[in-house]
Amino acid sequence: MSQDSVIRTAQMLLLDESDRTSINPTIIGEKIDLVLRMNPRWGEGLDRDAVTDELIRRFSLWIGTEAALVNQAGHVAWLNSSRKRGWRYWGRYREWMEGRLSFTAVDALDRATDKILELLEDPMREGPWDRRGLVVGHVQSGKTGNYTGLICKAADAGYKIIIVLAGLHNNLRSQTQMRLDEGFLGYETGPTQDDLHPIGVGEIDSDPAIRPNYATNRSELGDFNTKISKHLGITPEQRPWLFVVKKNKTVLERLLRWLKNHVANSQDPVTKRKVVTNLPLLLIDDEADHASVDTGEQLFDSNGIPDAEHSPTAINQRIRRILHTFSRAAYVGYTATPFANIFIHERGETREEGPDLFPSSFIISLPAPSNYTGPARVFGLQGAGVAGDGLPLVRLIEDHVSPDGKGGWMPIRHGVAHQPIHQQTKSIPPSLIEAIDAFLFSCAVRHLRGQGRAHASMLVHVTRYNLVQAAVCNQVEEHIRNLRQKLTRRIGHEPVLERMKGLWDGDFLPAARRLREQDEDLGGRGLPSWEDVFPLLPDIVSDIQVKTINGTAKDALDYRENEGRGLKVIAIGGDKLARGLTLEGLTVSYFLRASRMYDTLMQMGRWFGYRPGYLDVCRLYTTSDLREWFGHIAEASEELREEFDLMVDSGATPRDYGLKVQSHPVLMVTSRLKMRTARNLMLSFSGQLLESVSLFRDSKVLERNLDATRRLFSGLPAPRDPRQPRPDSEHRWQGYLWEGVPAAEVTDFFSAYQTNPAALKVNSALIAEFILSMISTHELTSWTIAFIGGDGEPFEIAPGLSLGMVTRAWDKDVDQTDRYTIRRLLSPRDEAIDLDSAAWEAALAETKRAWRSDPARLQRVREPDEPNGPSIRRIRGFGADGIPAHPERGLLLIYPLDPRKAGLPDGAPPVIAFGVSFPGSNSGRKVEYKVNNVLWEAEYGPAD
Repeated sequence: MSQDSVIRTAQMLLLDESDRTSINPTIIGEKIDLVLRMNPRWGEGLDRDAVTDELIRRFSLWIGTEAALVNQAGHVAWLNSSRKRGWRYWGRYREWMEGRLSFTAVDALDRATDKILELLEDPMREGPWDRRGLVVGHVQSGKTGNYTGLICKAADAGYKIIIVLAGLHNNLRSQTQMRLDEGFLGYETGPTQDDLHPIGVGEIDSDPAIRPNYATNRSELGDFNTKISKHLGITPEQRPWLFVVKKNKTVLERLLRWLKNHVANSQDPVTKRKVVTNLPLLLIDDEADHASVDTGEQLFDSNGIPDAEHSPTAINQRIRRILHTFSRAAYVGYTATPFANIFIHERGETREEGPDLFPSSFIISLPAPSNYTGPARVFGLQGAGVAGDGLPLVRLIEDHVSPDGKGGWMPIRHGVAHQPIHQQTKSIPPSLIEAIDAFLFSCAVRHLRGQGRAHASMLVHVTRYNLVQAAVCNQVEEHIRNLRQKLTRRIGHEPVLERMKGLWDGDFLPAARRLREQDEDLGGRGLPSWEDVFPLLPDIVSDIQVKTINGTAKDALDYRENEGRGLKVIAIGGDKLARGLTLEGLTVSYFLRASRMYDTLMQMGRWFGYRPGYLDVCRLYTTSDLREWFGHIAEASEELREEFDLMVDSGATPRDYGLKVQSHPVLMVTSRLKMRTARNLMLSFSGQLLESVSLFRDSKVLERNLDATRRLFSGLPAPRDPRQPRPDSEHRWQGYLWEGVPAAEVTDFFSAYQTNPAALKVNSALIAEFILSMISTHELTSWTIAFIGGDGEPFEIAPGLSLGMVTRAWDKDVDQTDRYTIRRLLSPRDEAIDLDSAAWEAALAETKRAWRSDPARLQRVREPDEPNGPSIRRIRGFGADGIPAHPERGLLLIYPLDPRKAGLPDGAPPVIAFGVSFPGSNSGRKVEYKVNNVLWEAEYGPAD
């Protein structure tokens, strides 16, 4: 396409600018003029505004630095600039990517893949070695591009066998093979090797002397099979071999058997096991938390020695056996949700399989570029220093289900034979009609912005059952047929256009204005006029295809076959759309699946990713329940990444992080646990902040919680004024502060206070039990208690203790009439209320040392000017140079919330809410959270 050629050539000219920070639309326009003088034909039909916008985006892009937890035991440093000289696989891949990405993104890719490769072993190193690592990116943030670059560099360095584990389904495996055909092999793979058509990097350098060999191909049935394996032969002198295979028991067993029978060149003298000693292996595990993890329970004796006879789950077993067949092997897992991998026991090992897949060598956290749209940006973060609302693109729906939740078009729980019925007819609900209208608008706007030939996708993800998906597909197809007939023939089209005009004026225009107010870069040039949009709708609806994407469907998202004219598709599916499969140009998602598993929910978020030039016309239609849960997991993810950064700064290893994550309360709902029959989890609150944000509205419970608070205060001495000097100013709070309060007073409070069962991790009984367990180690024995008020109506909780109530808005995105839900209780600085000036400075220094700009998380380019929560809790528990440690000192913050904000009548008691800040600790104490399998599935849903 001429537009791509203009962008690529102008970018190369702009890279020669001595001061890239001065690049502006005027300079960009000059370079475009120069390009068009070089090739006037490219100017025919060129949308200069679209080219300019794309170049502005590329040159305003910024990317943070990756961070790594590393264990160097047994590792020999090897990678340097001289070793990289003349690397042709990487050289052509880099050149190819420079035509598709900004120079900033390509430089970041180069840096990150160098970091990963240097933590692997030198493939030329003799003797046995084994390196296992994990690369953590963001959902839909470009992990495939990263491991393609890693594969190119590994092949240049001398890795000979490269195996990529690519999902559970044929179409994802095929999609991954296509990506690697373009980025590594350089030619189209097919069932026969007769015609190797150069593509991608092969169009840059197609020298047969470096052409890699392939054992799998891009066809739907191109996985590794017996027929193919008969014709493969491998010797150390040959070029690298690429295998792209499914995580399938039969396929992996077939590959393992072939490796032993045709590649192994030696035998273990003790076990007689066949071993490959002459060819180094690189195994890339895409979506490494999915299917690869052994969900069985391996036993360990009193000395920590694992049961050597343990039988792992099928796929985990075969992956490990493949690795164990090579004396020189490197394993790199890629995922956006790493917690299942971190739950793997770091010493898990069996005789036949060797070590488990715990990333014992390294964990690398990749930042995403500033143009990435992730959970933190979509749903907002409320943490200290990063408070902010999400983007105005989420639309809540409730017409998919009957009022009692048991019937309707698509109730949360339904069976394989469910028939989607809306108001006694087999038709889609109004919310899905609106979502389809929004998809048409997004296609029209993109066309007007010069993106008409780009792919455009809509996701409908409402059920896991194929038969129900087929019924939904039929209904959507019928709706599209009716819409096409009305808009193209202009028969009965007036009500349709009136409905659409209402959505455009009442939703799209206001949302675009709000987006520009939040971030001018995201808002772009603004939306075109309705008069420009509606004439395009008949042609657009005529181009739309409706496809089901599931385990039995024959449909495929043939984006490549539609290159140049753009595929416009509404994709309806379940598991295949939940992981890995890329929906190009995704603008509208209609999402009802109700899984509450952390990793399952995050991976279903296909709407995260890159939306260059069209973010303002993207929409997510979902339920209030899922909106609430995404808020929870965005917060939990950010908290754990902050903890990761602190551990990197302190030189911790993957094992240290594993111990931290394994007791995190929110991660009760990760897939490492959901497979277990026993649901009894051991949790630790050390180093955690707990906030009660799901609160009762029942007046009797509110009275009891108020009485518990009054009893607590009645037993305390006179308070002091809660103010602390800080280097820049004196920080003040409205309220009262007590120090040195015995732990018994605090546990009595929690024993009497009733927390809402809907709270994700705040359980008053568990908190009391945890404090009691810590007292036996002489920690959490002396508490600081703060009673904090606001600017609301005055309230006296005890004689002499009067202050204004705190106002916290009811989160209307979570429309639950039985409870009062708020986004955040604590103000950012409240958690530091007990820190003196020196401790505040130490916590701030810790935050700054560990801070890494990652726009996918924080949308912040400047380093923080106040400490974050993990640093505050770490300094409190462990101290610092000149700062004493206080592991005995917990912090309890109590807030009287204005009941009117909870929709309660006049005279209702205040809603007492609390926050608890636990200092960091190495005691290892945990409490048991008990829940049986039936209750687990009732709360979180069945395992996917």
